[in-house]
Amino acid sequence: MTGQIFKNEWQFFSRNKTLLGVTISFVLVLVLSIALGNIQTKNQTVAYQTAQEHLRAQWENIDAMNPHSAAHYGTYVFKPANLLSSLDEGVNSITGNVLRVEGHVQNEIVHSEASQMQTVSKFGKLKSSLLLQYIVPLLLIFLAFNSVSSEKQSGRLKLLVLQGAKVKSILWAKTLSVWLYGIVLLAVVVVVYALLNIQNLNTDTISRSLLFFLSYAMYYFIISGLTVFFSARWQNATVALTSMLGIWILWTVFLPNIWMSSAEQLHELPSRNEFQAAMKEDRSKGLDGHNPADERSKGLEEQVLKEYGVDSLSQLPINFDGLVMQADEEYGNQVWDKHFGNLREVLTKQKQTYQWAGLVNPFVSLQNASMGFTASDNLHHQEFLVQVEHYRRDFIKTLNDKHAYGGSKTGDWGWKADNDFFKSVPDFKYQPTALSTIFSNYITDLLLLILWSVLVVVLLVTGTKKIELI
Repeated sequence: MTGQIFKNEWQFFSRNKTLLGVTISFVLVLVLSIALGNIQTKNQTVAYQTAQEHLRAQWENIDAMNPHSAAHYGTYVFKPANLLSSLDEGVNSITGNVLRVEGHVQNEIVHSEASQMQTVSKFGKLKSSLLLQYIVPLLLIFLAFNSVSSEKQSGRLKLLVLQGAKVKSILWAKTLSVWLYGIVLLAVVVVVYALLNIQNLNTDTISRSLLFFLSYAMYYFIISGLTVFFSARWQNATVALTSMLGIWILWTVFLPNIWMSSAEQLHELPSRNEFQAAMKEDRSKGLDGHNPADERSKGLEEQVLKEYGVDSLSQLPINFDGLVMQADEEYGNQVWDKHFGNLREVLTKQKQTYQWAGLVNPFVSLQNASMGFTASDNLHHQEFLVQVEHYRRDFIKTLNDKHAYGGSKTGDWGWKADNDFFKSVPDFKYQPTALSTIFSNYITDLLLLILWSVLVVVLLVTGTKKIELI
């Protein structure tokens, strides 16, 4: 009987010209959003690769130069465009894309996509994640809100029960038919994405896409099941629709903002000015306030003279200036690790606090999982910044070591390294974050979506006892 009701529901869907027209139009919009996002991502990838190759060519063609001058000359690193961001661009549009790598300074990432768009574009950009997270659930609500209440009003529900159908089976058939509609729309997005990127698919991308699909599938089931349950519990279809729309508005508009504000207040980040002032103070006065730069330099000088068994810097077989610069870099690295480590710790606490909002709002869990599995969340962004910083440290150390041990003597600022040396300095290679790491960070969101799905199942199974047939 469940299968027959399910079949009848889909026959009704297919014969409803209005629904058919809306579905075709919406599928076209979904495909267009994926295609446009994919084109944009590929164009960004080509642009970044071209710029990176140009900068590398400039670096490899540097004339003979003092390594310290080359450290100030520096280079640029571009955040790689991720093909999965055409499914959900997450924070990528508001974070920067370009980071300058140079000596003495740990620069901020700049040139975000949002900062280069017109004001209208910031709010009007067509995003597949916007359609999947907001519009598809609305379609499911409008499909399901009248599914049982109309059967009550027409007397068909009572007739089905008299013919041997169980109310529980009817609710399941209604829920699954509406849910499958959402799954079809979701499948269209994932399949179109796969076809557009079939040459670039690998195990990691496929696994992420499947987890992305699973997250949305569970959320659509929650929306479909709850709406059908309300349709069965309330005699009036308008009340069922109003109840579910109220929940949808709370989940998507109010609760996320309220909870995020609470998480930010509970785990407060320092202001930009406070952060930079603290970094500057530690850089100049010492981490503990008792070891300023001049004292550190004096201590290093005594240590090096003793190590080489000489009485003055002029007697050293190496260039002490290079050692001082590297010592200053290493101290700056400690300052960076301290302050940015604290910053990442606060961001992690904010994220973990925000995740628990999924207990009362599965939409939060969906958004978190969606960004996480498409590599467009803040975790991936922070991982990129850390990798660039590690590269900067190796990059500058290579130049300082050449200045110290390459053959020049202390005070010889006119000494130059040849072009072969600069060619030997490795370029930046981004290593994507392992899926296992991502999964461990978003297992909470998946479990909360599962918990909500189980709750909906319980409602559909046990809630039938209180449902009136007329």
